[in-house]
Amino acid sequence: MTEAPPPPENKNLLQQDAGAAFVLESKGEWFHAGFHLTTAIVGPTILTLPYAFRGLGWGPGIFCLTVMGVVTFYAYYLLSLVLEHCEKAGRRHIRFRELAADVLGSGWMFYFVIFIQTAINTGISIGAILLAGECLKIMYSSVSPDGTLRLWEFIAMVTVVMMVLSQLPTFHSLRHVNLASLFLSLAYTFIVVGACIHAGLSDNAPPRDYSLEDSQFSVVMSAFTSISIIAAIFGNGIVPEIQATLAPPVTGKMLKGLIMCYTVIFVTFYSAAIAGYWVFGNKSSSNILNSLMPDDGPALAPTWVLGLGVIFVLLQLFAIGLVYSQVAYEIMETKSADVTQGMFSKRNLIPRIILRSLYMIFCGFFAAMLPFFGDINGVVGALGFIPLDFILPMLLYNMTYKPSKSSFTYWINVIIMVVFTGVGLLGSFSSVRKLVLDASKFKIFSDDVVD
Repeated sequence: MTEAPPPPENKNLLQQDAGAAFVLESKGEWFHAGFHLTTAIVGPTILTLPYAFRGLGWGPGIFCLTVMGVVTFYAYYLLSLVLEHCEKAGRRHIRFRELAADVLGSGWMFYFVIFIQTAINTGISIGAILLAGECLKIMYSSVSPDGTLRLWEFIAMVTVVMMVLSQLPTFHSLRHVNLASLFLSLAYTFIVVGACIHAGLSDNAPPRDYSLEDSQFSVVMSAFTSISIIAAIFGNGIVPEIQATLAPPVTGKMLKGLIMCYTVIFVTFYSAAIAGYWVFGNKSSSNILNSLMPDDGPALAPTWVLGLGVIFVLLQLFAIGLVYSQVAYEIMETKSADVTQGMFSKRNLIPRIILRSLYMIFCGFFAAMLPFFGDINGVVGALGFIPLDFILPMLLYNMTYKPSKSSFTYWINVIIMVVFTGVGLLGSFSSVRKLVLDASKFKIFSDDVVD
């Protein structure tokens, strides 16, 4: 296999790199990094947390949620320290793949990371378009129950909007979009939590059962599937690219951004998980909004309130799709753009419009064709997010800082790597098992999303 290209070693080389100069231009402050991190992590997937608790129960559910939060904060912080260390040594890395290849000294690691990153980011972009299309369909069905528009048509509408929004030229230019995304995540979380409390205290409150599955094997498989779901919800995979948007020097800025992000995580994740599981127990849907709006009965909260929550989710999905598309855009512009000409010159503008539009059409097509993409993402999450977010940061830190093998830091990093390697393998097995069990429900270009 061909060796990975060498990382940029100095400012002149970076200035010749259109992906760096344009898409990943470095102008941001620490709070901009906080906005980007929050959008990358705090999304509508938090509405899946009550469903994840189904496979764990109260105690293990809260324990796993807490452990995943602590470990990911620690991992992202270590990754930012490694990036700062390399920058001080004259090797500023703005891409995860270049950092991994440089520190680990292996050309194949460059291609491994770019493959995993591309799979995750494209999968999330497809999932965001699919879920946004589903949100539009829900709103349409509530207004026109006998309407003839199908899911793929709503996905096409979302894709057109994403094609327009994708023309925002740089990651940094998304800072205002991602600030709005932060407030949207708080808004629909508070709506859902309030709706769950209303449902739980009403006369129509559903019966609560917090028991796990009957067989021991099913309990174990469900537990590891739930752990994989929580790991994927905390997943990011683009920390170096987010840190690249910061204006140098970056020392300490990512820590502040992480604290902002995890403050929002603490408020949203725990409240959504506890309120949803408290009301619906082991009947929680994979999207708690579906539990609040059952097909076979009246809504368990005011319809207009739930509708507002759906609108907020829809709007945030656009931001999420944009954030996770940046790696693809950076790769495309590294090859297609001419850094010696202006960002908005005809030479660079026309290829940008064409390539980004084609990428969004690709994602939209697969969202329409595979409305069961959630099951596939479960496998991608276990095989992708866990290596990038729970294993590589610790390995990179140990390789860069070389802590003593008798030190606490060294061994806590090794333990995390070993434990999450096992979790990733078991999570992959359980996710593939769920994919097989749901296979009979799959139908290409279906009008319904497989739950």
